[in-house]
Amino acid sequence: MSRIRSVATAAAMNRRALLAAAGAMSLTAGVGFALRPEGSRAADDATGPAAQGEAPVAVSRQVPAAAPLAPYTKGTTLATVAAPRNSSGYRRLGDGPGWKRVVRSELATPKSGRAGRRTTLAAFVQFTDMHLMDSQHPLRLEFLRSTDRHAWRPHEALTVPGAISLVERVNSLRGAPVTGSPLHFVMTTGDNTDNNAKSELEWFMKIMSGGRITPNSGDPRHYEGVQNSGLKLYWQPDSAVRDADKQLGFPHLHGFLAAAIREVRSPGLDLPWYSTVGNHDALPLGCYGHGDPYLAEFAIGGKKLMELSAAEAKKLQDSIKYAKDPKGVQFRDLLKAHARAMHSVTPDEKRAPYTPADYLKAHLDPAYAGRGPVGHGYSSANVDAGTQYYSFRIADDVIGISLDTTDPGGHYNGSIGTAQLSWLDKTLRDNKDSYAVVFSHHTSTTMSNTRPDPARPGERRHNGKEVISLLSGHPNVLAWVNGHIHKNRITPHAAAGGRAFWEISTASHVDYPQLANVIELVDNKDGTLSVFTTLIESAAPHRTDVADLSQTGLAALYRELSFNAPGADKTLAGNPSDRNTELVLKKA
Repeated sequence: MSRIRSVATAAAMNRRALLAAAGAMSLTAGVGFALRPEGSRAADDATGPAAQGEAPVAVSRQVPAAAPLAPYTKGTTLATVAAPRNSSGYRRLGDGPGWKRVVRSELATPKSGRAGRRTTLAAFVQFTDMHLMDSQHPLRLEFLRSTDRHAWRPHEALTVPGAISLVERVNSLRGAPVTGSPLHFVMTTGDNTDNNAKSELEWFMKIMSGGRITPNSGDPRHYEGVQNSGLKLYWQPDSAVRDADKQLGFPHLHGFLAAAIREVRSPGLDLPWYSTVGNHDALPLGCYGHGDPYLAEFAIGGKKLMELSAAEAKKLQDSIKYAKDPKGVQFRDLLKAHARAMHSVTPDEKRAPYTPADYLKAHLDPAYAGRGPVGHGYSSANVDAGTQYYSFRIADDVIGISLDTTDPGGHYNGSIGTAQLSWLDKTLRDNKDSYAVVFSHHTSTTMSNTRPDPARPGERRHNGKEVISLLSGHPNVLAWVNGHIHKNRITPHAAAGGRAFWEISTASHVDYPQLANVIELVDNKDGTLSVFTTLIESAAPHRTDVADLSQTGLAALYRELSFNAPGADKTLAGNPSDRNTELVLKKA
């Protein structure tokens, strides 16, 4: 790799000295040291303006640091992690021991003394798989719980206060955990919403940028859904019904549903934020292609299917799992067949599915600008070309690349088309003097769906192995950061000639342990680089008070209910080597 500049750190030291002498106040938030402000470079296609390096420039705001940099572990899982206080039944959470940092040397040998030499290249936060959920939506598949207990989660009505508490956690951080560097930005890596509903997209934009949110649809006066249906298949929190979850120790919480749909307020992130699209953002229910008018009408209509036999549920679940019904034909036929068994709910236009164009326009809406940047990575070029991938400048020596790995043809696994793969290759070549971090929703192993894009039927789709091969050909790639699998997993990728990068897959914020990731890139000044990962939880207290139905109390309940969710995978935290880590690389 040709010369990599270290201007950012030197300039930061000069700024700190100057500001300290002037008695400047300490840093509260900012872009960090992006000294050469550039906007995102939106991708239209492999031959359009973005491919030629032409894109609108959105200048990022910079806030200089005033205080000396120092490690900052408060509020991270290095300090403490939610853990059960009792050993059986419904388990209450409290403060547990933190997770230690693990040094991983599969791709390079760490050298002693590096902590005293290292300089920061960039530091940022990753959110992933928040699954902000309109839990009363008519198209939801809660009835699959008759064959799979975890197909519906008891905490699903609390995704909004839970996500707001995660925003509050990031706002409380006063620096990156290892270096103390200012945090540059937050990147979401998809499945920001759950049902591809306009209601959920609005909630997501307000959570990230700030605003008041009423996480309710349908009847504005009360909840209408499976949790007040009287069906023993689901936790009935307000009712004395002895449902299946109460038999496992779930509490009777009078007023829970009224609290769950009550207005809440998000302060919005104090950092700039960027967005990457996931399959639940792009496809109805995360698995069905757009275009069926029956399903679109059903989404906003007044009927909801809440129960189904285990045999029929298993058949539908298998059709989704094995991609037998990417257009939702079998699902549509099932709904029609059970029309008489449906419950009545209040129709609501806000539950309509949103299109990729709607997603882009929401990000470009000035009402949701927050701390910026304008478009949160996307630009009008994306709208014009119908693409959802782009590049942006993270710092003087680092670029970010956000991919769209969703497959418009249907199914929850992903891939990318030839035009996007070519654009990725060219973007990396054009920025060969900068380190690169690639963001996507899908992991390399879940990019296995190469079904054609209906809008580009002649274009070939490419799987995760092909993306790994391309990234391995560029020595400036340090990390591929993604989500989708709801589990912490860190994978080394080595190639010929010493080229290597780390794939960092982070657990979701909907399933326990409900995490986000702080990622730091440093130059060890000894021929190696390190990528640090430090997991964080929301700001909600670990201990819950079941009588506390305030916004904060609901966020705490969100975590505890998710821990106790029947059928939940207890391995999603991953191994210690997948959590708080130092990932060492050779400097190319």
